[in-house]
Amino acid sequence: MAGVHPPKTQIFDPGARVQIDTKGTRREVVALREEPWGLYLSRPVVGRPNAWWIEVWVLPELGVCLSDWRWRPGHERDQDMYVDIAAIERDGRVLRMTDLYLDLVVRTGRETELLDADEFVAAVGQGLLEPRLAEYALERSHAVLDGLARHGHDHLAWLDSLGIDPGPRAEPAPPADLTGPR
Repeated sequence: MAGVHPPKTQIFDPGARVQIDTKGTRREVVALREEPWGLYLSRPVVGRPNAWWIEVWVLPELGVCLSDWRWRPGHERDQDMYVDIAAIERDGRVLRMTDLYLDLVVRTGRETELLDADEFVAAVGQGLLEPRLAEYALERSHAVLDGLARHGHDHLAWLDSLGIDPGPRAEPAPPADLTGPR
């Protein structure tokens, strides 16, 4: 696989109430909560025609970032939760997340699918991911996949088994272009 991108990084800054995406764009968040297990945020999706909202749970100790997307009509996906395997470092309140290529798609009660193994292998082969991080990514992806499978492919049951309460969720109102005139 030619042309694999270097690992993507994001920054979550609770003090500034922003998420700085992989391109350096500051995304202001609507809801943000710091928890003992990490960080929850909820924000509109800007500049992406297929989605209008995202909720994110960053769990540094587990090496994962869970994302729940709200899709625009016609762009729905068969997924209940998207899991990025990541190296997450804390600097005070700021979290820096480096995506380690491997992702999981949870279809609650049915299955969890591993994605981007080809991209992971290519990145390791091209020296974009150092061996220590590659090994960490494999260990984390297998542990998370195993935990999800043991809990019926239910991310909430899996988190509960680890003593993690993801807390209340933001309930955004759909944008006007999804609901029509009021």
